[in-house]
Amino acid sequence: MEEEEAAKQQQLLNMGFSQDLVSQALEATAGDSTLKATEWILSHSQNPSSPPPLSSPFQPKINHFFAKPTPTPPLKTQSKNTHLREEENIMAPQKRLKVHPLRQPQKKHNHKPPLYERMRPRTINEVVGQDHLLANNSLLRSAMQCKLIPSFVLWGPPGTGKTSIARAILDSGSSGCDLMYRFVSLSAVTAGVKDIRDVVEESKKLKLKSNKRTILFVDEVHRFNKSQQDSFLPVIEDGSVVFVGATTENPSFHLITPLLSRCRVLNLSPLQPQHVCMLIRRAADDLERGVVQSLSNVGCGVIRIELSDEVVEFLGSNCDGDARVALNALENAAVTAAARVGDSGGSEENDITRSVVLMVTLDDAKEALQCKHLAYDRAGDEHYNLISALHKSMRGSDANAAIYWLARMLEGGEEPLYIARRLVRFASEDVGLADPSAITQAIACYQACHFLGMPECDVNLSQCVAYLALAPKSIAVYRALGAARKVIKESVGHNEGVPLHLRNAPTKLMKDFGYGKDYIYPPDNPSSTQTYLPPSLHGYKFLHWPDTAGALDANRRTDRC
Repeated sequence: MEEEEAAKQQQLLNMGFSQDLVSQALEATAGDSTLKATEWILSHSQNPSSPPPLSSPFQPKINHFFAKPTPTPPLKTQSKNTHLREEENIMAPQKRLKVHPLRQPQKKHNHKPPLYERMRPRTINEVVGQDHLLANNSLLRSAMQCKLIPSFVLWGPPGTGKTSIARAILDSGSSGCDLMYRFVSLSAVTAGVKDIRDVVEESKKLKLKSNKRTILFVDEVHRFNKSQQDSFLPVIEDGSVVFVGATTENPSFHLITPLLSRCRVLNLSPLQPQHVCMLIRRAADDLERGVVQSLSNVGCGVIRIELSDEVVEFLGSNCDGDARVALNALENAAVTAAARVGDSGGSEENDITRSVVLMVTLDDAKEALQCKHLAYDRAGDEHYNLISALHKSMRGSDANAAIYWLARMLEGGEEPLYIARRLVRFASEDVGLADPSAITQAIACYQACHFLGMPECDVNLSQCVAYLALAPKSIAVYRALGAARKVIKESVGHNEGVPLHLRNAPTKLMKDFGYGKDYIYPPDNPSSTQTYLPPSLHGYKFLHWPDTAGALDANRRTDRC
């Protein structure tokens, strides 16, 4: 009984009545029910002399607290305690909802693809700078006209149009190839074996169902391993898939030979400055896809972009033939110019309705590009191309060209110790006996690079490059080593043993077998003659080096194929 009265008292207190009023109500109604006690409190609260019935200014309606829930058949697993908890939940006062002030609706930003992606050529005729591949009588043009696309690999530097050419092949307006082919694009960076398998299976089904072939474009194909490249071979053979790959790396080193034998390798050239300038002006003039769309979320209402010839030429000549770099710089320069216009004054409401012709300045372009872009890959083709150019320039005694190629490598971020190691090799291979101190100069340069590092060691490298380029050249040692190796590899049967008189004889047994017999000690007998080659090679000359200084020039070379 005491627990029941305590529960009723707590319910009334939860409704907001004071402790004194609750005690009086329960005593007056003999504690029959909470409902009677509540009615007693409400009826006596009409008397002005009575104390205020509530301790809170908020008076909930009584029906809200005693509303009967819809009766539901009790479950067998329910207990009395469960029904008590439900009743307590019904009687408990509900929390007031927090009312937030009205917020202004936020402006939704329509995020668009980057400028270089929006300006990607839609037709093969919009591709610039690759006339050697897209001329009227070229392989691709002829294949599109005959609607018979071969498998091929596009190899070239970044931003030269590999992906654009692959996607523009199915342009219905110029070729109609889309009626006979479907285009599927994969990236070797994100695609796996399952993605390749799915495309291959779909291609086979489509070939059987509608005789429609699939052009499978694989970007960065050099990133696929050997087994992944092998998976393309069967479907290329049966004609279900036309394979089109794109790579910045030399296919000879990164693609398997069976795949190369089934594809034609097409080499793309770096874009010339005039080609990049053409693309920049196209992006500035195009109101549907160009730079204007990049600024659609800016509040200054840009309706047109104006570029001076100075800005266009600066971007075109400082991107190193990469159209993607140039378009990215153009987009960033336009954003910088738009921000400057937005900060020039005026309220936000006026800026939204204002129409602006945006002028991109040379300073905006320089700020966007930061520094000249250099196409260089420390582990790729350009790395080997430049070191080859440096080596051949020194061999040709052209110090100016050698220093230029050295600077290209250093500006591209080449490791200076790698260059120094190549100079040590050059000092023996190409200078050799013509200037024996060259190897000393090269080793000193390597040590200086090791001690100083970049950027201080650049002068040490330049000094050594100039010294080796101007030094007299001789490949006599290089040729002698090659000739000796050739004789060893081409010997019939096996190479002859060391003659007995040249062998060391540290034990009596070895002396008994004739080791060291008849050997003449040259310091004691400088005029004596003895042979040092095996009997079959007596009189054979590997090193052709003149005995007199006058004959030195006849043996010097400036180039070796």
